[in-house]
Amino acid sequence: MSNVLDPTEKRIILVVDDTPDNLTLMSGMLRNDYKVKLAPNGERALQIALGEGQPELILLDIMMPDMDGYAVLRKLKQDERTRDIPVIFLTAMSAAEDEKIGLDLGAVDYITKPVNPAIVQARVRTHLQLKTARDFLKDQNAFLEGEVAKRTREVVAIQEVTIRTMASLAETRDNETGNHIRRTQHYVRVLAEALCSNPYYASILDARTIESMFKSAPLHDIGKVGIPDRILLKRGKLEPEEFEVMKTHTTLGRDTIIHSEQELGFEIDFLRYAKEIAYSHQEKWDGSGYPEGLAGESIPLSARLMAVADVYDALISRRVYKPAFSHEDAVSYIRDGSGKHFDPAIVVAFLTVTNTFREIATNYADPEPADE
Repeated sequence: MSNVLDPTEKRIILVVDDTPDNLTLMSGMLRNDYKVKLAPNGERALQIALGEGQPELILLDIMMPDMDGYAVLRKLKQDERTRDIPVIFLTAMSAAEDEKIGLDLGAVDYITKPVNPAIVQARVRTHLQLKTARDFLKDQNAFLEGEVAKRTREVVAIQEVTIRTMASLAETRDNETGNHIRRTQHYVRVLAEALCSNPYYASILDARTIESMFKSAPLHDIGKVGIPDRILLKRGKLEPEEFEVMKTHTTLGRDTIIHSEQELGFEIDFLRYAKEIAYSHQEKWDGSGYPEGLAGESIPLSARLMAVADVYDALISRRVYKPAFSHEDAVSYIRDGSGKHFDPAIVVAFLTVTNTFREIATNYADPEPADE
């Protein structure tokens, strides 16, 4: 709600004092310029402060029976509906220690009794002006926060559309992959979340990192757009020289993403994991993979996660050169590959979520091929 004031309305001041003569005196000083509300005790002051027509400033006597001014101020500050109302203490006490107590509690100023009308008017005017400035800044900050949130949502949406668009290029080149992209994306997230039970990875895989990996996973095979059709679409096992060409899809994928960044003139943070996954998801824990023959933890974590997700899905999927493995056989293959093909810690995590992998595979299953 906006705090912008209507200039045609008088601003509301609440005066709290247990002495009727003091209430009359203060009202007389202020009523020509402000709408003045009066409270003879702390309890009534709190009722008015929380009611309709909330005051914009409170002049509060300290020495009152039952509930003194300090107690009233504490209650005002404890309630989010009243804690931003500026309070000026009215007091006959002049000791510095008494003034410090009130300021520490949140009072904005002190006016010493007997009051001077000119001082009262000046202090009230000053603190109302300060409140107007604070309210304006509060409204501006709320507006800016809303705009930032809106822009952030737009940026996230653009990122997701960019990834889906780029991933679809690879998907349309290789019809056999079907829903492979969507399945592996969900496998990666489930696997990363399971790996968080390992204390070593718990601080690395925060929610933002996992979400970035999830969004980047569809780009793992983006490099296939650069593989010739005679190899990519070959219905049968690749010859050794053809396989060498196929292996270049990792480098092509990373370079495609880097080229996109170069077009913009700067690196894009959300594509960091996309580059890692595209380039290194075919590396193996024992160093026998490609393109660089990286081993162990020199392979980026995102790529090690994708390796398990990618292989599992390739195993359970039918291809022209092989039948589909059962879920159980795929799980056994990955278990047996621990320490060779796959990161042993990730395999441990994988074995705790195999049922979830099966559910993902079912939910995103490829349609049955038409009879030839």
